[in-house]
Amino acid sequence: MSRRFTPKIVTANTLMGGEPIYLTATDHWSHDHQAAELLIDEDQAELRLIFAMGQPHLAVGPYLADARPGRRGPEPASPRERVRTIGPSNYAHGPQARRRPGAPDRPDRAPR
Repeated sequence: MSRRFTPKIVTANTLMGGEPIYLTATDHWSHDHQAAELLIDEDQAELRLIFAMGQPHLAVGPYLADARPGRRGPEPASPRERVRTIGPSNYAHGPQARRRPGAPDRPDRAPR
């Protein structure tokens, strides 16, 4: 029994900055995940990936990522892709952002 194809998008990173980018149906790259072309056919997905791989001056490391239809366009279908859409996680957020000024950067170290 063959596996069922799940919808995909083509994604990569920009050559100069490393930000995530997504291939659109009009052969352009967008920083907006919801602008990506949602691919529901495995053969078409492979062709789109080959197209993306032919643009090393624009896109680094293109690959097919699982996605699902959303109200405004494709939505990430994995935790990894959700993190890529919201941006870097190397800045304070959540409990880190609420920490009082002057508190240690690491909880296992006291301020000096």
